[in-house]
Order: sequence, then structure tokens, then C-alpha cells
Amino acid sequence: MNTKSEITEEVIPAATVIVFRHAALGGPPELLMLERAKSMRFAGGAAVFPGGRVDPADFDLARRLLPDADPDDAAARIAAVRETLEETGLVIGLHERISASAAAEARAMLLEQGSLAPVIASTGWKLDLAALHPFAHWCPNWAGAFDTRFFITDLGTGAVEVEPDASESRSLFWTSAQGALDMDDRGDISVIFPTRRNLERLAQFSSFGEAHAQTLAIPTRRIVPRKEERDGEPHQVIPEGLGYPITSQPWATMKRG
Repeated sequence: MNTKSEITEEVIPAATVIVFRHAALGGPPELLMLERAKSMRFAGGAAVFPGGRVDPADFDLARRLLPDADPDDAAARIAAVRETLEETGLVIGLHERISASAAAEARAMLLEQGSLAPVIASTGWKLDLAALHPFAHWCPNWAGAFDTRFFITDLGTGAVEVEPDASESRSLFWTSAQGALDMDDRGDISVIFPTRRNLERLAQFSSFGEAHAQTLAIPTRRIVPRKEERDGEPHQVIPEGLGYPITSQPWATMKRG
């Protein structure tokens, strides 16, 4: 469920995907993260999950492939598949398994063509967008903010090849949610407010199945962070009851994109 009435400014649709894989030595699942190039306008230098804005071509492909689906949701899923391939070289959201060489060829075509449709047409791939499960929906209430739908998907095995692109990201890494929080605490990476809250939520789960179960139990609602005074100090606050163990942070300690 989305609450569009909470947003009073013009915003930009975006999509992010949290890719799970089994940890090689057991323990909590690992998540794919990337460090954005410092030159990027939004969250430059920050560690984030793969994703980006939803392009008009994503809406076009969504209308063609899923004419009866919610166009915003379907386009966001396609954008999540496209951005993950573009930024990391990893193919998600397909019915079939793809070899590393086929993924590399598809990525090169995507970077050349700029949209996913020609890649799908050339390869004959069948999208399995149901493999992307809604996890969260965040949108700050200011003009030009990214109205971001978060999805989760399970890769299963860790035997995959990923490589950062040459422009938007400078490194890729796999880590548990708690591992990423610890890296942020040590100053090894920089994590902005929404990513920090989502990592804290993800750190509660010992498997993809647990994360998925919570998404089914808690309806996805658009989260609009707000500023609130607490004990004479400004905090950034999100609503309670949406699965997040920590729902506020002092502005003085908050990293913003």
C-alpha cells in the first residue's frame, strides 16, 4: 500500500534490489553492496544496494510485458533488473540460469543500447519479475527526491562473478547486514540514513526466508522520513510498526546523500 498523499513535491521513481546469497562458511546471508563513485550527485562515495532511477524505457517494457500489472511496480522491477546488470554484471529476475559469459555479453549490450528491451529481444530471456519481492518504499518529501521501491531477491549460491561498472560505482562487495553496519561504525564505509535503517532491519534475519516472511506479514508502505525534536535535539524519524528496529537518529550523527 502506498500513501501518495504524504508527498507534496515532484519526485523521481527509482528502484533498489537487495540481493541475498548463502554465506560460504554458513551463518547469516550475505548481501551485495557497492560503493558509489564520489562524483555521483546522490550518495556520492556511500555504500548502497544496486539500483537507480526508473527510466521511460522501463515503463515501456513493463506495459508490453505486463499490461495488466501496476505500471509503477512493474517498471520498478524492470529497473531493478536493469540497474543490477549495469552496475554489477549480475543477472537477476530470470526464469533460466545464465552463464558468466552470457551475462557479460548482455551487460555490454545494455551499456551500448541503454535499455533492457533490446537485451531481452536479442537473448530471448524470460523475465521472472515475481522473483523480486517488495521489501520497502522510501521517499523524502522534497522536490527531486528519489521515490524508491526496495526489493529483495535470493541468488542462492555464491558462485557468481560481479564487477563494478566504470562510472557509477568504484567497488562491489558481499557482506552480511551486521557486517555492513560494523564497517560503517568503523568508518570503513559510509552509509546514509535509509540504507542504515534497512541494514538494521535486515540484520534481524538469519535467512532469506525469514526476510521474505516479514515482507508478507507487514504490508509495504511508503516511508516519508521527517524531522522531529526529541529532548531538544533534532532527529530524523520514520514510522513505527514497519519492521524497523530503530526508527530515529539524531541529525548530528546522520549521514545524508
